[in-house]
Amino acid sequence: MTTPQQPTQLPTQHSINPELQVQGALSDNERLKADSHHLRGTITTDLKDEITGGFTGDNFLLVRFHGMYQQDDRDIRAERAEQKLEPLHNVMLRARMPGGIITPTQWLAIDKFATEKTMYGSIRLTTRQTFQFHGVFKPNIKPMHQMLNSIGIDSIATAGDVNRNVLCTSNPVESVLHQQAYQWAVKISEHLLPKTRAYAEIWLDEEKVETTETEPVLGDTYLPRKFKTTVVIPPHNDIDVHANDLNFVAIAENGQLIGFNVLVGGGLAMTHGDKGTYPRRAEDFGFIGLEHVLKVAEHVVTVQRDYGDRVNRKNAKTKYTIDRIGVDTFKQEVEARVGVKFQPSRPYEFTHRGDRFGWVEGIDGKHHLTLFIENGRLLNYPGKPLKTGVSEIAKIHQGDFRMTANQNLIIAGVAAADKAQIEAIARAHGLIEDSVTEQRKNSMACVSLPTCPLAMAEAERYLPTLVTHVEGILAKHGVADDHIILRVVGCPNGCGRAMLAEAGLVGRGPGKYNLYLGGNTAGTRIPKLYLDNVAEAEILAALDGLIGRWSVERQSGECFGDFVIRVGVVAEVKVSKTDFHA
Repeated sequence: MTTPQQPTQLPTQHSINPELQVQGALSDNERLKADSHHLRGTITTDLKDEITGGFTGDNFLLVRFHGMYQQDDRDIRAERAEQKLEPLHNVMLRARMPGGIITPTQWLAIDKFATEKTMYGSIRLTTRQTFQFHGVFKPNIKPMHQMLNSIGIDSIATAGDVNRNVLCTSNPVESVLHQQAYQWAVKISEHLLPKTRAYAEIWLDEEKVETTETEPVLGDTYLPRKFKTTVVIPPHNDIDVHANDLNFVAIAENGQLIGFNVLVGGGLAMTHGDKGTYPRRAEDFGFIGLEHVLKVAEHVVTVQRDYGDRVNRKNAKTKYTIDRIGVDTFKQEVEARVGVKFQPSRPYEFTHRGDRFGWVEGIDGKHHLTLFIENGRLLNYPGKPLKTGVSEIAKIHQGDFRMTANQNLIIAGVAAADKAQIEAIARAHGLIEDSVTEQRKNSMACVSLPTCPLAMAEAERYLPTLVTHVEGILAKHGVADDHIILRVVGCPNGCGRAMLAEAGLVGRGPGKYNLYLGGNTAGTRIPKLYLDNVAEAEILAALDGLIGRWSVERQSGECFGDFVIRVGVVAEVKVSKTDFHA
């Protein structure tokens, strides 16, 4: 192993340059955070209010910092309004699970809660490599947090203007390297958590301690906008680095982690009709040794904290801060605060990002089974009791479970002697189906309707049908064994990562979508608008024609996204700020 170059030492003192800050009246979210008494608000009062099933005033947004979104079932909203009833308010909870690892004991507890205490009875695996409960009514919210706490799980900072659940490549094969990377994901998550005791006081009934609280990293008004962090092990880009504000790309020598390349400023959210918003790739700042990881994470966050836009929330994400003050300025600010300079990036390459389904054997001799979970929705369907199947496996499994950022589930650490029994349970409950195509395995959607309040069009409920249509098109053109990375989202906020797909559908209204083309298999390119505000028939007709051309005109090994750019169907997006809307 080579000795890492010692970074150049720099002074650690820093001051804020007001010329780099956005001037103007602050958004109301800034007032809300400042008035919240470090995220407490009057949530405890709202919990006792039996007149409404929801949270009122500022608390509607403050509960997000505690890992919850207030929602209602939009399918029955109009019916309830006719009956003079308020919407059927409930919350969605997203757990904090750095790296997506959960034990069988923990799984059985969340399965029991989902079955007994949620409106929909499901466990939803998400693109943030964790699980969500949907449909939790107010009387069950506090017991939910206390149940999670009893098994070592919380939902602190999985939503709101904070650093959210830290993702880590799901790579149980290289067990030593994965364990090292996973440990850093946990350390980063803990280091960047809010320090307020609000969560413990409100949900766990811990005694209030009369001290002066401070938030040394996030600041007393927290971040300008949500912030997403990952740890990724090349060549596998399963967590889609360019969807995230901060990424640590693992660099290893002889199977041992020696440091990270740091990528900053990715993000996919945008606003329809606002050309000042756009998806953007992350910038490679350079390499750092392990001794500087937490300080670099902290000060990428503090630079965004100090210079992110607190006036216009649509431009508040890190990607816009970098474009406004400049990549070099942002990077130099981080270096000055950390006290080191980034070294030149070490070589790495991303080659793929889908999950590896079926059994694989790790270098430690353990076996790992990746299950395809369409849309990440674990529920008992007619003839396919998926949720029961996972709980039955949890009752006998001696390893752990690993949720992936592609909404799938890995049964990890299985001894050779236990493989047959676990596979038999999985097959008996519909968790393994040999007929599932590569196209279906490489398609994904956000939750969208009926629970997401931002959804403009269907996504999760539409995806299975859409994939069937695309499978038919591929078969028609003789490429049934191939696939395109296909993603559908109900709105332009980016949860399903459609803006890194080869073909991405972004909801515009009921039954209408924008179609974006030109991402690649490695997840390193933003797609470009091809069709605007169109219905399914026009989308399928376009894909039929283009897939037909791809099947006969493509070069050896050329993916669909590369093909549509090479033949001029869409232009390549190289610089999002200038190219994406051009």
